Amino acid sequence: MFLKLNQIKKSFGTGENRVQVLKGIDLELEKGEFCVLLGPSGSGKSTLLNIIGGIDSADSGDIIVGSNKMADMKEKQLTKYRRSHLGYIFQRYNLISNLTVRENIEVGAYLSKNPLSVDDLLETLGLKEHQNKLPNQLSGGQQQRCSIGRALVKNPDILLCDEPTGALDSKTSIEILKLINEVNERYGNTIIMVTHNDGIKEMADRVIKLKDGMIRKNYTNEFRTPADMLDW
Repeated sequence: MFLKLNQIKKSFGTGENRVQVLKGIDLELEKGEFCVLLGPSGSGKSTLLNIIGGIDSADSGDIIVGSNKMADMKEKQLTKYRRSHLGYIFQRYNLISNLTVRENIEVGAYLSKNPLSVDDLLETLGLKEHQNKLPNQLSGGQQQRCSIGRALVKNPDILLCDEPTGALDSKTSIEILKLINEVNERYGNTIIMVTHNDGIKEMADRVIKLKDGMIRKNYTNEFRTPADMLDW
């Protein structure tokens, strides 16, 4: 088992305003598995993603990645863990506005001891002819491709995607989902994707449905549906 979560709990607020967002999450993922986290707003899916990513910390419970327990990591080790093992793709692209497409991707490469080839990624992402453009010269889909490239060039074990198609139209969304699927198959990254779009679950290996801070369903798809065949 590559990633294991054991009784993860998380609350926000104090006193009477304290709200328990995660109420004891147990989850196991294999290396290279593509997992979709589904749930309504407030179900805890983004909070769970942030805890796995080390952006936020759990109140209690354990997260084990490989042989490393996150609770045992000091701040320096946690920073190293995020740099070495994690890639992030957000709904908002968070690109550096005064850097070109190539330079934005290279920022990710500098954080890794074993980066992928920037040239190969530009080809895979369909951005080779746009590599010298600034973010404001790109379409939304192209900016998201650049964001994926920056996350992927690190060659991370885990790729965390928080609503990566949320700001895109359906045609561009399908292109991005096809790309993420290709990334999973070509590079073998474990992918955890948060989405509110129920149709996306058909392209995943594993589907986790959250409601009120608890896992209500956890199942695997016998067959994965290609992104361009999803019922959008």
